Amino acid sequence: MCLAVPARVVELLDEDRATVSLGGVKVACSLALVEGVEVGDYVIVHVGYALSKLDPEEAERTLALLAEAGTIPSAADAAV
Repeated sequence: MCLAVPARVVELLDEDRATVSLGGVKVACSLALVEGVEVGDYVIVHVGYALSKLDPEEAERTLALLAEAGTIPSAADAAV
């Protein structure tokens, strides 16, 4: 089974890459498949590639569900 997760773009890098944050963990990913991404946008990330942009409200709901299931830290845990 594959899992793609929402992550917030925190920095744009060169060569269609960005730094994204999920639960306080920051990683680089490719933006080659998505156009018009800006800092603060949410993207769906799978194996190092942003697949699409995501509505902020939908991203927050999904992240809350993942945190409730214990698969990612909650926003409160990530802030510590």
